[in-house]
Amino acid sequence: MQPFLSIEEFNEMLTQWNGQTIKISKLELDDLDETIVALDHISYAANTRRLDDYEPLHALQLNGTGSIQTDTTDASQVLPSSLYEIPIEDDSLYEFDGTRFLISTSRGVYKIELVK
Repeated sequence: MQPFLSIEEFNEMLTQWNGQTIKISKLELDDLDETIVALDHISYAANTRRLDDYEPLHALQLNGTGSIQTDTTDASQVLPSSLYEIPIEDDSLYEFDGTRFLISTSRGVYKIELVK
């Protein structure tokens, strides 16, 4: 069993994947979305002007071009902007099992892996 990573360890390890193609799988309330992104760089955002609790206070931004596939359609669609945002919280959990990252939040679970 791998120990949980700190956000700093997670960031340092994930940054090594810049320039590669990644797949992000999001499982939220029995809804599975998969997104392929040519990862350019990683950034973080803080939203201090939230309108409600649904908007995340912090977000991990995976910057790059990509496409998304939902379980409601068979066709993939181009990402509306050149970044994929994952809402993160102070109590989010970060794991790496040697081949993929897992981020667990109160809203869902995100899996990030390299596309071979």
